[in-house]
Amino acid sequence: MCVVCGCSQTQRNRVPAPAHPSRPQGQASPERLLAQAATAASDDAAAPETGPRIDPLSGDLDYGAGAARVSVPGLSQVRAIKLEHDILGANDRIAAQNRAHFAAHGVLALNLVSSPGSGKTTLLCATIEALRRRHPALPVAVIEGDQQTAFDAERIRATGAPAIQINTGKGCHLDAPMVAAAFAQLHRHEPEQAHGHSHSHEHEQAHGHSHEHGSGGHGHDHAHAHAHAHAPGHDHATPSLLFIENVGNLVCPALWDLGERAKVAILSVTEGEDKPLKYPDMFAAARLMILNKIDLLPHVQFDVARCIELARRVNPGIEVLQVSATTGAGLDDWLHWLEHELGHDHGHEHEHAHGAGHAHASEQALRVRVAQLEAELAQLRQTVAAPS
Repeated sequence: MCVVCGCSQTQRNRVPAPAHPSRPQGQASPERLLAQAATAASDDAAAPETGPRIDPLSGDLDYGAGAARVSVPGLSQVRAIKLEHDILGANDRIAAQNRAHFAAHGVLALNLVSSPGSGKTTLLCATIEALRRRHPALPVAVIEGDQQTAFDAERIRATGAPAIQINTGKGCHLDAPMVAAAFAQLHRHEPEQAHGHSHSHEHEQAHGHSHEHGSGGHGHDHAHAHAHAHAPGHDHATPSLLFIENVGNLVCPALWDLGERAKVAILSVTEGEDKPLKYPDMFAAARLMILNKIDLLPHVQFDVARCIELARRVNPGIEVLQVSATTGAGLDDWLHWLEHELGHDHGHEHEHAHGAGHAHASEQALRVRVAQLEAELAQLRQTVAAPS
């Protein structure tokens, strides 16, 4: 886990906090794990590390079988759990401040998580453009996370939506202080991104105030009374939308709370239907799973029903949508989900009948079944065409 492998050591705060709000279902709290590990390793100095569990039949090695669920050279299970608890505690304190600030300003913040190449940015661009047509007054902003480059932020800005890029360097995930800092930059740079000029210092003084979130230099300075995701003159009673596109990684971002309303896990059909079991923490922490690139189902071996079954084995309450960001298939279901979260179920610009959700579900199921039949037909054609 990156909490103890080194990439999180830039965290300077070591303040314990309540249990992680987005911790995967069924996972014990750090306090309980610490007690379990202490019991299991009564003499930590004599046994500084815990070896893997070895399958007697296959010889397979499981380094996640200990109380810490991770093995780090030189660290005992007790020490690994304590380190994780200290670092996540500091992060969670700032995440709670982010969450309170988003709520106070009517910002719906969503944490988009996936492996690299799942189509997060393409989906975001399609979503922003569709929302502009459907809810032209809805403010939308994006925080982008990658190890290097600003490519994704530039793609978002090309849609007309403001975006701030976070480069994490060797880090493999975003954390709450990064999001707090990026959120402050969003409304500092909104005028330049949207209008090509900045507000005067007098305007900032007339409309601004400052919030300090946490310590260690992670201020959350506001140039305006409104969060960036609010357009100028936007009423706090009207919701706005903030997408946080995390670093492509199905492991580390699962544990890190950013202050979001929900994690949205995006899984493309090119990745294989077994991902929810291979990376259970991520799918346990997510409220919604989006199966993306369903337009490719006729060309890949991907069992949609099995993928959904495995995801719900890990997280029985997870919601599932099936989308193609390229063709737009299923995009309406995704927009309806966003509208529900924003409180736009009976929105001003786009009316939804009470039975619309059931109609969407039926249409989506039919679409998926057609794609599966097309895939089977393509495989049969390949079999017939193959030389005997």
